[in-house]
Amino acid sequence: MSINTDKNSYTVVFAAVMVVIVGSLLAFMSSSLKDRIAENERFEKQQNILYAMGVNENVDEGSVNFVSTDKVEGEFKTYIKKQLVIEGDQVSEDDHAYLIDMKKQMAIAKKGETPKLPLLVGEKDGETFYIIPMYGKGLWDAIWGFIALDKTMTVRGVYFDHKGETPGLGANIKQRYFMDDFTGESILKGDEYVGITVAKGNNDPLNNEKDDNEVDALAGATITGNGVSAMIKESINLYKDYLKTVSAK
Repeated sequence: MSINTDKNSYTVVFAAVMVVIVGSLLAFMSSSLKDRIAENERFEKQQNILYAMGVNENVDEGSVNFVSTDKVEGEFKTYIKKQLVIEGDQVSEDDHAYLIDMKKQMAIAKKGETPKLPLLVGEKDGETFYIIPMYGKGLWDAIWGFIALDKTMTVRGVYFDHKGETPGLGANIKQRYFMDDFTGESILKGDEYVGITVAKGNNDPLNNEKDDNEVDALAGATITGNGVSAMIKESINLYKDYLKTVSAK
């Protein structure tokens, strides 16, 4: 008996069957790739953290090259000496602290509850670095990154990334020339933790002034720049009680 493919019922049944088949295939692929996806996310975080503290494979002034995935776990263990979780007045060690979801923790903090804040302590060339993860909002979507500080609260490096900022404008927060401007800036103004402002009227395009708590803004990306400024300030504010103990040493 032939099937009448012109009937609406046939179209509905065919569509339903295809949805089930495609859905099952996607679910299978997601399940089978779950471990690989988690591994790639872990490698990416390790690469970003190391980049912020100056461990990378940059070959020229404009490149942004991470430690390769086949070496990153080894380099991470070499340079990251301690992983801390700060929860109110309590500080504990956790070898997987870097995997804590900063987005969730900042949401917890905004509700007035106590977040679990990851902080990484690294060593490079005999110097100690305190690496703080950050999360914020750009023009279109999320922005995030890491900032590496020394014990004087001077920035030794940063890494920024984004989900959907405008190419050639806000997306340039992950360009080398922008990130390098933060190196040498202080997050302190006197004894106050003020962070670093991405300033449109900075009047210091070469970023020679390192005591003004400012870097030059990106052209055409005011809202994204404001998001970076807010992200740094909000993140530093969460960590400032612990950072005060570091700078007092």
